[in-house]
Amino acid sequence: MSTYPFMQVDAFTDRPLGGNPCAIVFDSDGLSDETMQAIACEMNLAETAFVRQSQVANFGVRYFTPAEEIPLAGHPTIATTVALIKSGRLQLRSEYTAITLELKVGPIQVEIYSTPNSLEQVVMTQKKPEFLAVYEPLDVMRLFSLSAEESLPGAPIQTVSTGTPQLMVPLKDHAALRRARLNINAYNDFRAAADFFSPHLFCLGGATPVGQTFARQFGTPPDLPEDPVTGSGTGCMAAYLWRYGLIDQPKFVAEQGHWMNRPGQVNVEVIGLPAAIETVKVGGSAVVVLQGELML
Repeated sequence: MSTYPFMQVDAFTDRPLGGNPCAIVFDSDGLSDETMQAIACEMNLAETAFVRQSQVANFGVRYFTPAEEIPLAGHPTIATTVALIKSGRLQLRSEYTAITLELKVGPIQVEIYSTPNSLEQVVMTQKKPEFLAVYEPLDVMRLFSLSAEESLPGAPIQTVSTGTPQLMVPLKDHAALRRARLNINAYNDFRAAADFFSPHLFCLGGATPVGQTFARQFGTPPDLPEDPVTGSGTGCMAAYLWRYGLIDQPKFVAEQGHWMNRPGQVNVEVIGLPAAIETVKVGGSAVVVLQGELML
């Protein structure tokens, strides 16, 4: 029997049982793709992270949903970094530490802000945004049991990628966002011919006075029906909002998960002019809620 240490970390929250949980499996170099996929199914979380050695970064990490591997993800990056620190695998020697993680899309920078007594925030730098296919509102909105009139007027429904392609679906208000219900069969047919990993529905205005946006992200079995807080989707959304002039400042707080009783807050910063965005930074705090060993 082989054993693998692991932790479960709630990301984009400062309290246990909030935000988005992620399982982090350490010392995973010897695990096959099939075994990692099976472990992700066993964990049954939005993503499970597998930490391994890297020749080009401080650590290598691979991310799996219960259904498939994903090239870049936000909440697992925050959760993995916190797990590396809390497990003693990453030592912090100053109030600011920068490391690199090798993901499936290549190395990314991660910045860690801390004090002598606490870990304040972990910030990931995502890839340069790509603005991809644009879709007709009528074709997309019906997938979520909404009318075309409930989309945000003048804002395109478009795939954006900062490492993982996400479909940006801007809605006109919170009421439309709350009404959204995924039509699984129609959605699966649509996605089979599309260019995105998952849909990110959002509107302006947070769930609390702190937030500037509120969002929901849907999935289909064996993935979770809804993701509590989505870091890659938030990064894509931030690039989209800045590019199309829907926000007047490149730094803001995005909120998600409150209607699932897993409230999360994401600190976002878009780098570059709207017509020439260089990158997006996504950050937040996280807490360890579980640790143990996998016995395989």
